[in-house]
Amino acid sequence: MNALRRHRKLEAIWASEPGWKGWTSSVNHSDLGRMFLVTAFFFFLVGGVLAMLIRAQLATPDSAFVDAGAFAQFFTMHGTIMMFLFAIPAFEGLAIYLLPKMLGTRDLAFPRLTAYGYWCYAFGGAMLLVALFFGIAPDGGWFMYPPLTGPLHSPGINTDFWLIGITFVEISAICAAVEFTVSILKYRAPGMSLDKMPIFAWYALVTSLMILTGFPPLILGSVLLEVERAFGLPFFQADLGGDSLLWQHLFWLFGHPEVYIIFLPAAGVISTVIPVMARTTLLGYGWIVASALALAFLSFGLWVHHMFTTGIPHMGLAFFSAASTLVAVPTGVQVFAWIGTMWKGRPELHMPMLHILGFFVTFIIGGLTGVMVAVVPFDWQAHDTAFITAHLHYVLFGGFVFPMLAGIYYWLPLVSGRKRLFRLGELAFALIFLGFHGTFLAMHWVGLLGQRRRIETYDAETGWGVINFISSVSSFVMAIGLAMVLVDIIIHSFVAVRGPRNPWRAGTLEWAGMSPPASYNFASLPMVGARAPLYDTPDLANRLAKGEGYLGAPEVARRETLMVDAASGRPEALVIYPGNTRLPILMAAVTGGFFLSILLKLFWLTPLALAGVAALALVWVWQLSARGDQGPQKVGRGTTLPLASEGDRSPGWWGSTFLLVANATFFGSLLFGYAFLWTVAPGWPPAQWLAPSWVELAFGIGAALAAALAQHLSARRNRAGTAPMVALAPALLATVATAVVFGALLLRLPPPDGHAYAATLLILGAYGLAHALLVGLMQGFLILQVRRGFTSPQRRAGFAIVALWSDYLAAITVLILLAAHLPGMIA
Repeated sequence: MNALRRHRKLEAIWASEPGWKGWTSSVNHSDLGRMFLVTAFFFFLVGGVLAMLIRAQLATPDSAFVDAGAFAQFFTMHGTIMMFLFAIPAFEGLAIYLLPKMLGTRDLAFPRLTAYGYWCYAFGGAMLLVALFFGIAPDGGWFMYPPLTGPLHSPGINTDFWLIGITFVEISAICAAVEFTVSILKYRAPGMSLDKMPIFAWYALVTSLMILTGFPPLILGSVLLEVERAFGLPFFQADLGGDSLLWQHLFWLFGHPEVYIIFLPAAGVISTVIPVMARTTLLGYGWIVASALALAFLSFGLWVHHMFTTGIPHMGLAFFSAASTLVAVPTGVQVFAWIGTMWKGRPELHMPMLHILGFFVTFIIGGLTGVMVAVVPFDWQAHDTAFITAHLHYVLFGGFVFPMLAGIYYWLPLVSGRKRLFRLGELAFALIFLGFHGTFLAMHWVGLLGQRRRIETYDAETGWGVINFISSVSSFVMAIGLAMVLVDIIIHSFVAVRGPRNPWRAGTLEWAGMSPPASYNFASLPMVGARAPLYDTPDLANRLAKGEGYLGAPEVARRETLMVDAASGRPEALVIYPGNTRLPILMAAVTGGFFLSILLKLFWLTPLALAGVAALALVWVWQLSARGDQGPQKVGRGTTLPLASEGDRSPGWWGSTFLLVANATFFGSLLFGYAFLWTVAPGWPPAQWLAPSWVELAFGIGAALAAALAQHLSARRNRAGTAPMVALAPALLATVATAVVFGALLLRLPPPDGHAYAATLLILGAYGLAHALLVGLMQGFLILQVRRGFTSPQRRAGFAIVALWSDYLAAITVLILLAAHLPGMIA
């Protein structure tokens, strides 16, 4: 088969539907990556317009450009859009588009999940924009601190839009994090061991693990605050055993790692671009990976440095102040490695490099002011002033936007297959750089003079007028520069000047395919022996096009790639992907119906939407099932591999494992909140306890453990070729018994609106009941698959996945029942 025929055959297998209809059914990572990026930068545009409105209001003293209510919505939506609808989705879009190409594979691990995540993001973001359009947008600041945002002080629907809309959008982030983690660990080119991975993949892996453990506390906080607002459960009301500081802990357990979740992908771009621009290799690859891991670890121990003014004990202040300054060490290692790389190479000042230099200047200033606010006495003085706002923008704009612009100019020739014709980018960079520093250096200054953040106006006697005017004019200069970047990209996309395949002479695999990339990425999968394969094998692109790699003979019309050993990159299994479908967009729409039912208080619709999501999920899994064993398959280069779905460690098992990591973090945050209220909040212990029951405790724990053991026994019997139903049916019965125990617990609780104790037990019990029902549904589905012949000793992946969830149910049942019964027994 020649290269052209192979290309046509692969395109017929992998291509999306033509036209706009293809957007709704595509599960291809290149399509979805572009859709993510375009949507994220649309939200960046909206957030930028809101910033201009804010600066127009503050340009002069006693301004009446907008009233206080509109101003509150503008600054809340500006922060919310930039943090949740631009920065994280932009990283997701870049990684979705690039990772399979960099890793030498044909798609991400779960293409349908990628599409589902995108539509959740688009629908959730649209929900917030609708609120802004109708003047009912969130107005409590992007921190959403209660009691300001509680039912007493914010009775309207504005806050609900934030709590529900952001939770909806965060589904997208969790989906992407699971997707990236499994893809990076298991979907790489054969031979690409962990130490040969592109540095961007390492940063994406660390960021994904941070999302899995950083976002659940905020999701929990949003759920608790929404439940308090909708049903009066007092988690944050001090007079009923709640504490508003619990929100701050949950928010900043997410919020501080969020800064590094935004910075680390940008650092991945910098680490990729600098060696290519400097015509050398990256200095200190291992040290940079270790620094990224250290930064991720330390970032979870710093959340209290946002709460220095809330009355933290002195020992706590000293600890978190020291930990905050410690972050400078791994950050400094990376910065010096980048400088060292430029020093040993021969840097060329192309467009990407200009923005990298802009990053260096801006981010280092932001890092130094970060060390300043890590010092407690200074933070007490600068807290809640414009100085903090300026510091935040130096870190986020310097640490994310400049590297993203560098990345856009670096990978634009790959995406379009064209080269730049006009030179607007250089002028745009100058305007952005000067405008940014004019805006935010002035804000540092006026903050030190005492201007508080989020005020809609100020008196002329303060003397802040000239500084604010300079800041506002500079912000418009920056906005003009950003608009010119957009114009430059549009011109680049529509002016057909064909460019070379690899204009930067880079060594990573994304440049080894066609430009613009084909829907299948690689005609055959490469065997990798170095971090920069194109430097070792300059003709690699032609050899792959000729089918000299793995899977170079597409004899069967199915989407294929390889799964490898996580550490060594040894080929392990053949993966068959699903084709295009509208199931993800339909499921995202029904998921949106669930969130809208809560937002609009249409509670009759909520169970219907949940049932719809469950039904679609079952259809999703059912379509992936096979009725017959297929056995080992030829994958090229004389290698035969089993199917990934015919084994214990299928892609679904890996995805479930990392989804449970996020789930366990959510549960751990709930237990943390329970312990926090118990030990810190006023009004504890409660006047009324749950009546403890040894019978309920023993029966519940016994049932959950029996369900897990029976589930494992059914998997063993299936693998041995004996009837799994003998154990599977008892496993389902034991799970139902566990659900009954949680139901009984919920019925015996004291009134949950009377004290935070009962309210917390209600959430714990509901969490346990929801998981018992979920595991029961999975076991019932597995029974149906067994009866219909969808399982065999080879097709056993479903047993391992359900066993994983059964084990998790057993663990949380033990902890929930002990947390509910032991206090009453001890009392």
